[in-house]
Parts: sequence; structure tokens; C-alpha cells
Amino acid sequence: MTEKSSNSKIRLMTLAGALTALTVIFTAYIFHIPVGINGGYVHFGDSVIYLAAVLLPAPYAMIVGALGGGIADLLTAPMWAVATVIIKMLIVLPFSSKSETLLTKRNLLAPVISFFISATGYYIAEKILFGTEVALISAFSGSLVQSGGSALFFYIVATAFQSAGIKRNILKFTT
Repeated sequence: MTEKSSNSKIRLMTLAGALTALTVIFTAYIFHIPVGINGGYVHFGDSVIYLAAVLLPAPYAMIVGALGGGIADLLTAPMWAVATVIIKMLIVLPFSSKSETLLTKRNLLAPVISFFISATGYYIAEKILFGTEVALISAFSGSLVQSGGSALFFYIVATAFQSAGIKRNILKFTT
């Protein structure tokens, strides 16, 4: 491994660590709104995971989602932590970090696909954890509020980052 390659990986890990910390903060503390009776909550942490997914290669973004969401759940609703680790890793898959721009056609549609991944994952997790048949519409409606808010926050921040040339600077920083 060359020194340049080693430095690039260290920089990617550093950025992933910072985004993981932001995910924890935005999930567990900032605009953390409890909903329902089973320990669920609404937050903007997914928007940070979406940003990680458009800024970092997929394996790094998956780590951000898994660790950020998992740690936040351990701090606020531990029974959801295992499901969250799996679900948050999966919600980055619809995104792409391969373009020099953040808001590609794919990345504009990705939060919608991530909503279905997340809503389905938490519906299955709730069935496993609580053994109840929750109405599918009520399960998806809570996820819709969560995912919709995160998507909107993602679009706003990604637009600002794109205007500021953040992706270009990250590419220079990590290569």
C-alpha cells in the first residue's frame, strides 16, 4: 500500500467518523421526537446518512449508517439497535457517490427508495420484537413523516453543499 493510498483511506475514515458522530447527534438529540408506544422516534439523522451516501464510497457510508443509527438507538431506544444497524446500512444502497455532483437523478429518487427499505425493515422488526400485527398503513405513515423530513433536510443541505463545491473538495481531500 502506498503512502498516498494509506492517507486517502485515513481521510475517508476520518470523514466517516465525523459523519457518524453527526448521525448520532441528529438522531438521538437534535429534533428527536418520540412517537408511538414502542420506543420509536422521528429525527433528522437519516439525512446525515444520505449525505454520507453521496459523499463517501458505499462501504464507508454503510458504516456511518450502522454505527450512527446503532449508537443513537443504544442511547435512546436499545431494543431497536440490531434492526437499526441492518436497516441503516441498507438505506444507503439506492444512493451513488460516483458523480462529482450530489444531486444526480439517482440521488434525488434515492430517499424515496430508502423510505420503503426503512419502513419495511421497521415493520418486520416490530413484528419480531413485539409479536404484533401493526396496521401496515400506520407503520408506513410514521416512517413517511420520518423519511420525508430527512429527505427534505437532505435536499436542502445537499443543494448548499453542491453550491459550495463540497464534493469537489472532498474528492481532492481523499484522492
